[in-house]
Amino acid sequence: MTNWRKLLLSILLLFPTLASAQNFPAKPIKLIVPFPAGGPNDIIARVIGQRMSELSGQPVLIDNRGGQGGVLGTDAVAKAAPDGYTIAITSAGALAISPSMEKVAYDTLTDLTPITLVATVPEMLVVASNVPAKDLGELIALAKAQPGKLNFASTGPGSLPNLAGELFKLTARIDIVHVPYRGAAPAVNDLLGQQVQMTFLDLPALLPQVKAGALRPMAVGSAERTPTAPEVPTTKEAGFPDLRIENWYGMVAPKGTPKEIVAALHDLGTKAMADPAVKEKLAQQGATLVGDEPEHFRAFIADETKKWAKVIKDAGVETAK
Repeated sequence: MTNWRKLLLSILLLFPTLASAQNFPAKPIKLIVPFPAGGPNDIIARVIGQRMSELSGQPVLIDNRGGQGGVLGTDAVAKAAPDGYTIAITSAGALAISPSMEKVAYDTLTDLTPITLVATVPEMLVVASNVPAKDLGELIALAKAQPGKLNFASTGPGSLPNLAGELFKLTARIDIVHVPYRGAAPAVNDLLGQQVQMTFLDLPALLPQVKAGALRPMAVGSAERTPTAPEVPTTKEAGFPDLRIENWYGMVAPKGTPKEIVAALHDLGTKAMADPAVKEKLAQQGATLVGDEPEHFRAFIADETKKWAKVIKDAGVETAK
């Protein structure tokens, strides 16, 4: 076959993809949320998905597939057809932490196509009302004076709050004991009951009790103070810049999704995130919307995976058997 015929054939083969991208979306999009309804991942996906539907003129259908800390729903996306009509907004745990903790059926950067980092939610460190520390420095001093005596609650082995506590131990060189719970609600309940002394959790899970004065905030793990709790200093301001801890959520598609479709999804998603009403609704959940480029998001996932893999190794973290 002559070179010009090869070129013509390649152009003709490209036409269906270009046409489908120009018409995308031509039918409803399934947006998988790998957690039950009502949680932060679900709320973020529903608010953004609704705006994406309004912008595109096609329904964006939320499909909640909870299980294994977000892994099962994320795996469903990895196994879906790469046509742009099955995507997910999933979490740091499923994309960057679980693959370093346990055997999962997908490789994040091989089996999934990053579209955009959607939102970050700072982790807040709080203490029970009977803990005498008034700031992070006093808490660390208290822990060093009582090695092995203070406990920190988490939402389970291998969860972000668990790893946040381990990073705190490594960074501050303190000995505190991990107490795992099955979710944020029981962890907060025991913190209020003074059965445990401290926890790192997503800001929205703690803010009502902090505002009520039932829990005392020490710091937030974001780069800047959060507008929903501007009086709380960052870990960097408290002298620990390496104690940067934020939960995050990102939009992904199956591997092999055509670049033109990825670009269309990126454009649709970032336009939805730029809407002032969307920003306002999610700011009330403590979320900061991002909307970066696919390659930047890919690099971000790689960096986060490396960061938490080191914490897991250095702290000897294991999931529940």
